[in-house]
Amino acid sequence: MDRSSEIREFLRTRRARITPEQAGLVPHGGARRVPGLRREEVAQLAGVSVDYYIRLERGRTQGISETVLEAVARALQLDDTERAHLFDLAQPTAARARRKRPLAPQRVHPVLYRTLDSLDVPAVVQGRRTDVLAANKLAHTLYTDFEARPRRERNFARFVFLDEAARSLYADWDQVAGDCLAMLRLYAGRHPDDPQLTELIGELSLHSDTFRRMWADHDVQAHTSGTKRLHHPIAGDLTLDYLVLAVEGDPEQTLTIYTPEPASPSAEALALLAGWTGTVLHGQPRGHRYSR
Repeated sequence: MDRSSEIREFLRTRRARITPEQAGLVPHGGARRVPGLRREEVAQLAGVSVDYYIRLERGRTQGISETVLEAVARALQLDDTERAHLFDLAQPTAARARRKRPLAPQRVHPVLYRTLDSLDVPAVVQGRRTDVLAANKLAHTLYTDFEARPRRERNFARFVFLDEAARSLYADWDQVAGDCLAMLRLYAGRHPDDPQLTELIGELSLHSDTFRRMWADHDVQAHTSGTKRLHHPIAGDLTLDYLVLAVEGDPEQTLTIYTPEPASPSAEALALLAGWTGTVLHGQPRGHRYSR
């Protein structure tokens, strides 16, 4: 991934979504040639010269201070995740070079495997690039049997964008796809030199027109909680709340737990699915499988 083009497109798409009125500016008369803010308007809001802002938008970040980045983030009304992404993209060249060292393979701690085994709701351990590192049996059955796939294909982005079953499973597929892609884009800002990321993006771009179109939006998001609506071929309709927990010792590993409202139709549907898989809820023996 080319860092200069990433910064340019990220800043361009962020200023395109803000009108002068939203930014508190009085628009000049006449037709506007660009959607949203012009470069000179961002510079005005950030309190820097137009040339200085253009230099940043072209990816020439050497010597750009954190104060300027903060001012640009405020001018573009970036949220905390977008601000962090801008800082990742604009970090000094020396720091970027240090991070070109190969990434060590991710391992799931044995205690985390036991935690999965103790849960009677679907749970997934996710790593870099939306890789599925481990899951309990109920999660495999709810989504797809990641364990049965080749290791390189145990990935949520590949599942969402390339597996037709995902479109039938997710009632809000467009939202799920957008969320998945935004998390992947956030990771790309931290690790643009990851060869497995490059391979993944190339594969998704080649085989999914939707991914290619959405990837150009440069949206970033970090999800810690939310709701998924699913239509499972066995259990039927389910609404599950999810919570994303950080894994101590590896900031790029998370544990996601999916739970239904107690005594709800979704709880009954999940119990049906657990019975179909041989997983007994409420403290009984389970027999989970993992993507070791």
